[in-house]
Amino acid sequence: MQTGLPLKEADKVIIMVHGRGASADSILSLKSHLKVEKAAFFAPQAKNHTWYPFSFLAPVQQNQPYLDEALETLSALVEEIKAEGIPANKIYLLGFSQGACLTLEFAARNASKYGGVIAFTGGLIGEKLNLNNYQGDFNQTPILITTGDPDPHVPVSRVNESAEILKKMNAEVWVEIFKGRPHTIEFKELELANQLLNL
Repeated sequence: MQTGLPLKEADKVIIMVHGRGASADSILSLKSHLKVEKAAFFAPQAKNHTWYPFSFLAPVQQNQPYLDEALETLSALVEEIKAEGIPANKIYLLGFSQGACLTLEFAARNASKYGGVIAFTGGLIGEKLNLNNYQGDFNQTPILITTGDPDPHVPVSRVNESAEILKKMNAEVWVEIFKGRPHTIEFKELELANQLLNL
């Protein structure tokens, strides 16, 4: 789905990736909380409302071929946007929960100077992370990762592990952990996202 300005009129393009059981419509509803002008918004829709069937902490093979298909969906969308003359440094990736995990995994496998990456409750994907999958240089791309402590789906340990890998790939990463926060997106996290979007 696409909303906001047409690509040729946009200064920023924000790709929003929904969580398990949700929809493109639901994640696009967040745009009313994002303080960004002259933006185009895109939100792909997962088949059956899930990007891959099992936990992001399961062995990768258990989530195949769905994970590869989901990563290809994001890759095709990014390439389509670039083909319209939008450089990567004007493209922002944003996801929640399963969508946040997919967003981080895609970015780490395709590191470049993006406008920014926002992962509301997410981490890199796999029972054990395969560092050979992560290629490129973020060239100081700002990346925000948030989570609750504890979170029923995303352990803080994986958030921190992911952040360290992204930092080694030359990203400017900041992590915010909210004690006792339920599995949702709180206003404080949206404020942080707005800071990143307006750097």
